[in-house]
Amino acid sequence: MVKVLHELAPEQSSALEPTTLEQLDESLQSPKQTSHGDLACNIAMRLAKPYGQNPMVLATALAEALSQSPVLAPTIEKASAAPPGFVNLRFKDAVYAQLIFSCLAEPDFGCLVQKHPPEVILEFVSANPTGPLHVGHGRQAALGDCLAAVLQTQGYRVTREFYYNDAGAQINNLATSVQARAKGLAPHDPAFPQDGYRGDYILDIAKAYQEGETIHTADGLQITGTGSLEDLDAIRQFAVAYLRREQDLDLKTFGVRFDRFSLESSLYADGHVGAVIDRLVASGDAYENEGALWLATTRYGDDKDRVMRKSDGGITYFVPDVAYHEQKFKRGCSRAINIQGSDHHGTVARVRAGLQALNIGVPKTFPEYLLHKMVTVMRQGHEVKISKRAGQYVTLRDLIVWSSGLGETDVTQPTPEQLQKGRDTVRFFLVSRKPDTEFVFDVDLAVSQTDENPVYYVQYAHARCCSVLAQAQTSVELVVDQAHEIDRLFQAQGLVLQDKERCLCLRMAEFPRLLGQAAHDCAPHLLAFYLRDLAADFHGFYNAHRVLVDDASTRQLRLFLVAATAVMLRRGLGILGVSSPDRM
Repeated sequence: MVKVLHELAPEQSSALEPTTLEQLDESLQSPKQTSHGDLACNIAMRLAKPYGQNPMVLATALAEALSQSPVLAPTIEKASAAPPGFVNLRFKDAVYAQLIFSCLAEPDFGCLVQKHPPEVILEFVSANPTGPLHVGHGRQAALGDCLAAVLQTQGYRVTREFYYNDAGAQINNLATSVQARAKGLAPHDPAFPQDGYRGDYILDIAKAYQEGETIHTADGLQITGTGSLEDLDAIRQFAVAYLRREQDLDLKTFGVRFDRFSLESSLYADGHVGAVIDRLVASGDAYENEGALWLATTRYGDDKDRVMRKSDGGITYFVPDVAYHEQKFKRGCSRAINIQGSDHHGTVARVRAGLQALNIGVPKTFPEYLLHKMVTVMRQGHEVKISKRAGQYVTLRDLIVWSSGLGETDVTQPTPEQLQKGRDTVRFFLVSRKPDTEFVFDVDLAVSQTDENPVYYVQYAHARCCSVLAQAQTSVELVVDQAHEIDRLFQAQGLVLQDKERCLCLRMAEFPRLLGQAAHDCAPHLLAFYLRDLAADFHGFYNAHRVLVDDASTRQLRLFLVAATAVMLRRGLGILGVSSPDRM
């Protein structure tokens, strides 16, 4: 099918010069009624004004060119013009035979192999090591990991990166909070640090520090608590390592891995932050005002100039960000994407401005930003309230456990199967909306086994495929081994596809273009949308047609369709990091 769409470009260009393949691809859509054809093309309407012609005249010319093409004769059964300027296409069944074969027998169907793979640094989560990962971090983790997988299908070499903001006032507040709990101060005590962290996890850290626990983090860090209550630096290092380990464990449970970890503290330790400030001063874009050092970021598109060094000597947080992204650029990677909460929108212009002021050839759009809105959690019909000051969060760990079906009163640890269910649900839910939209995570919906639950709906479609194949005493793998029989089946038996069968095939045909669009637009939610549509088309096919009919040829064709659907659901869910259960 993909080959057919691409072959249309030279044929249509004879009627409409100089239309490009990209223009044609963008103009293809599903017709509102299956009787109109398999695909509709609105390019004539899009080009009517530039050509100064009636769109129906252009559509008729295009339809005639396609109908008379000797190249497309084996593939196009009919091309016709329809008001107000559509070109409707119907493909021959041989095209569908090739499509079903591709879905079954080509493991890289939908993937793009690039001779020189472009490299991209994808930074996401990057949570401050001051507390547990909350649901907002979970949305970043799901978006980032899924986007990385989508980019890899299109030939990108992706580095998944986590940046720890382990320097600054927040880390000092963490250390004094742990110190206070270790000394026996409760969060409500007047002597407790005013800007301290009050969650129960602070007491857990204090106990571990006093007991001399040894912490191992994912990037090889090892720190042992000394128990000294007056050594604030030792407390700081232990607390950061403890929370990094907890975050590592949560991410592992969530099925997310990283290739590289970077520390803000290292940028200070190696003098890189100071060197960047010196170079920005030397560039002529910095100036002193009221005892502070400013960068004239307005020269590079920011809405106001930014302070780099405060009057008390403290460095503002955007300066190490500039230093960090300069390092990214110097690693030879021309593209970097940051996934962050929408509350970071103010950092975009200032970081880019700082990089431009360094004058080292950084592109103006480096780094790219994918900003997401916050997540609200609903449970039992009510919003779950959070309070940063009180240390009350909905953590990623909470959400996984709740979505597994366990409640707050359950004292048993979730089984691996329950954790898998919770992980699948949370990952799918958190990528099932555009990042720039507010997201309401309904826990009651997440644990329901209804068609309204999107992950259940998609996974059930896969399980139904496997059930049908099992009833036929076969499996996806066995049908894949028989894929070479598809073409012979169509040619020898003269099979005619029914409308629901054609719709299902057309949906599978969209997969390669869908992946390309999701990668180009940094939009992993498109894959979640696609999988729901594919599941809906399969359920529609299943409800309209018996698969295990008496006629051997029809039965075999439908088993091929069922197996192909299962394969495509598996591939899509796999990219999202979600399992494909054989039974539910």
